[in-house]
Amino acid sequence: MIDLQTLLLFFPAALLLALSPGPDNLFVLAQSAQHGRPAGFAVTFGLCTGLVGHTLAVAFGLAAIVKASVLAFTVLKIAGALYLLWLAWQAWRAGGEVGESKTPALSGIELYRRGIVMNLTNPKVSLFFLAFLPQFADPRHGSMTTQFIELGALFILVTLIVFAGLSMVAGGLGERFRRSPAALRLVNRAAAMIFTGLAIKLAITER
Repeated sequence: MIDLQTLLLFFPAALLLALSPGPDNLFVLAQSAQHGRPAGFAVTFGLCTGLVGHTLAVAFGLAAIVKASVLAFTVLKIAGALYLLWLAWQAWRAGGEVGESKTPALSGIELYRRGIVMNLTNPKVSLFFLAFLPQFADPRHGSMTTQFIELGALFILVTLIVFAGLSMVAGGLGERFRRSPAALRLVNRAAAMIFTGLAIKLAITER
């Protein structure tokens, strides 16, 4: 088990990282503003599920493969960028009224899946976990694999709390905008621009 002192150091570090502007929390803000608080919660759960995958990848050595392989890194980031561009197109096509929208209403499962794909197709998250988690693990405290899983679980818990809060705030603000067709159209256009920006950032990122 990880000692209390390590946990007290890890928790505020994880909190600051979750609060720092990045692709995931921008994604939560955009989806919450565009589709409402429940959408933000669904995306948050999807992103956190993706973090489970990254945690296990570090714990069992798969993240090291992504770090070592240029091909694996490139394939993941291109897939992620294309997915974000597709989301940008969907958001841009959405109209200012429910009846006007050219895209169907999204289910919680679809939004949850968006969060998973968004997170898992970002190889930088795996590389970040590969660099971050080992700093708080110590062989003297037992299995490194177990410690990575424990640290990853705590990071996911912090992320879940922070992103749920972001969903509440952005969803509340977005609800006011969605009462106006013109404002709703503006929200959809802004979401499309955010997704496009994230896609470009991911596409040009390097190991």
